[in-house]
Amino acid sequence: MRIMQAENGHRRTRLGGRLAHVRPLIVSLVAILILPSQAQAQVSPAVQRGLQFSQTNCSRCHSIDKVSPSPLSIAPPFRTLHQRYPVENLQVPLAEGIRTGHPTMPEFRLDPGQIADLIALLNTLK
Repeated sequence: MRIMQAENGHRRTRLGGRLAHVRPLIVSLVAILILPSQAQAQVSPAVQRGLQFSQTNCSRCHSIDKVSPSPLSIAPPFRTLHQRYPVENLQVPLAEGIRTGHPTMPEFRLDPGQIADLIALLNTLK
């Protein structure tokens, strides 16, 4: 992590990308756009973290919102996962590592906090 002095005298941190300092703002704005029913009520920190995790790790293949199609047609949209199984039942597979029948899905092992955050997000998509 590098700390840089901006022209206006403020210090900012560079986390590997030129726009890293605006990432929290972008995540919040996307949360408001993706979760319109949550926009009026504040989106919980857990949902925000789940959204950030899914944007980083899942959105290349899966739709992580209520309306858009998945970029990879064989990847189910997150909004439909609750139709396949109770979302809470994903806790164990997420902790042990989800394995699927297709080779493009990477194996993920999430820590308990990440699991709770992702499930919080999935519950908003029902």
